[in-house]
Amino acid sequence: MKIRTTFAATTAVAAMTVAGMAAAETMTIGITQNNVGVDSYQTTYEKAFIAAAEANPDVEVVVLDAGGDVARQIAQMEDLIQQEVDAIIIWPTNGEAVIPAVRKAHQAGIPVVVTNSNIAEAGFDFVSSFSGPDNITQGIRSAEIMCDRFKELGIENEAKVVHITGQPGYTTAIERAKGFNDRLPEVCPNVEQIDEQPGDWNREKSQQVMEAFLVKYDDIDGVYSGDDNMGVGAMNAAVAAGREGITFVGATNFAVGYEAMAAGTYWGSIYQSPVDDAKAALKTAIDLLNGEELPFLNYFDTPKITQDNMDEFTKPVF
Repeated sequence: MKIRTTFAATTAVAAMTVAGMAAAETMTIGITQNNVGVDSYQTTYEKAFIAAAEANPDVEVVVLDAGGDVARQIAQMEDLIQQEVDAIIIWPTNGEAVIPAVRKAHQAGIPVVVTNSNIAEAGFDFVSSFSGPDNITQGIRSAEIMCDRFKELGIENEAKVVHITGQPGYTTAIERAKGFNDRLPEVCPNVEQIDEQPGDWNREKSQQVMEAFLVKYDDIDGVYSGDDNMGVGAMNAAVAAGREGITFVGATNFAVGYEAMAAGTYWGSIYQSPVDDAKAALKTAIDLLNGEELPFLNYFDTPKITQDNMDEFTKPVF
């Protein structure tokens, strides 16, 4: 197995090509990711994706990272189209902005798989399949975790919640927020959400957001964060301020979230594996190229995890 580094001419961003053993029917699959360096989930995803490609002698992949830059991702899509890859996998930086680039790939006859976070519905006609978690369901389940905990504590009729969302414009952030915001009033109608601010998937920024919440509000009973990376940032702010008795719930259980649950300072989350995510995306692209019929939405299950049942799950590797 060879691994070589090339460069995308229009993006000036390194692209890693993982080449399989010589095969007459080798399929070339390009992937442009959102922002590998922003958190350990995306870093682990990339490693798992490359490992899965290395294990398949019939696959060669071109691995690109947009670094969170929409313009760079659009340029990377155009590069992959010019290279005439057999299929493209995109982890969108912005679900609306990437639609024209996805349409170009579709018009060029290249099937597109959207991974992890879907694009906006206006672009669905140009996508062959989505592979990833059901983010709305994750938000729903997080709201249920929060409500159940409030009921255990006997505060479901008076609790106040703040909400830290992911990156604005990012489909995962939008969907998880929607799932949570729609479901919480259904299961706990007397719980009040008093504020909502973005944490951009960043632990340090989320800590700062929570610090501002703590100054602004004397009474906070629960914090929902769009992932555990942000949730632990919020938890750290509360611990530093000496504010006890707050229920922290996230989505996408990180190792730091799992450890905080074991320590009793973080209540619950949604269990999601970046390894499963990466393998599912590559398999979806391969299956499409092999002519298999697939549903448009290929979801993998993401169950609830709390302090009560965490022993049923292995600690995340990211």
